[in-house]
Amino acid sequence: MNITLEQAEKVISVAKEKSKAIDTKMNIAVVDAGANLVAFSRMDGAWLGSLDISIKKAKTARYFDMNTGIIGELSQPGQPLFNIEHSNNGLITFPGGVPIKNANGEIIGAIGVSGSTVENDHTVAEAGASAI
Repeated sequence: MNITLEQAEKVISVAKEKSKAIDTKMNIAVVDAGANLVAFSRMDGAWLGSLDISIKKAKTARYFDMNTGIIGELSQPGQPLFNIEHSNNGLITFPGGVPIKNANGEIIGAIGVSGSTVENDHTVAEAGASAI
C-alpha cells in the first residue's frame, strides 16, 4: 500500500491550511511507504534550512513507523535508541514527522513538517496526516 499523488497533495493542502491558521510558514514533505518523496511544498518565506529537515522528518517517521518526537524521547542519553540519529544518512528525532495511515490503519507513507517551533511543526504534521 502506497500513498497516491492525489492523497499526498491533499495531505499537503490540509497541512498548509493549518500552517496558515497558526500563522507559520512551513516546508512540507510527503513520502510513500518506501520512504520515497512523493510531494513537497515550500510555503513562501519558509526557511531554506528546513527543506531538508522536513524531508528527513517524513523519512524518519516512515522508517520507524512512529512520530519523530517519540523517537526523540527514545534517543536521549541512557535510552535504548541513543545515537540513532546518526543512522540512515541522518535522521531527525524531534517532533514534526508523522506516519500516514489509510482507512484500514495501514501505514501508506509519512509527512514531515519544518519551519517553526517543534510544537507547531507537529501540529501541522498531525493535521496533514489526518487528511487521509
